[in-house]
Amino acid sequence: MPHISLEYSANLEQRADIKALCEHLRAQAATIDALPMPGLRVRAIRCDHYAIADGDPKHAFIDISVRLRAGRPDDVKRDAAERLFNAAKAFLEPVLATSSLALSLEMRDIDPDLSPKTGTIRDHLGTV
Repeated sequence: MPHISLEYSANLEQRADIKALCEHLRAQAATIDALPMPGLRVRAIRCDHYAIADGDPKHAFIDISVRLRAGRPDDVKRDAAERLFNAAKAFLEPVLATSSLALSLEMRDIDPDLSPKTGTIRDHLGTV
């Protein structure tokens, strides 16, 4: 698994294609060996209520959270986090260049003993 969640201020929708950003991050994550493709989940959560910096409504944010099952070495996680952050930054470059946007990413481990899982996605990969 990696679960990639994007929380973003609602005013960002006027400046960026959030659905396309989710697909962009999914595609980038699928190229990272430490992030198994069958477990990839990318979701975006729009925040309608927020206050940023001095309260000026022109400010926007996107906070990316990456949750992984524990066990990967720190250097592997650091590389994956950097690659995902750089992918998001590249996608959002036009927004960053023209408006006020805070972009952040955090990667954290999930304790496998406290996170039971089941699913059938692997059984259906490649079928239409």
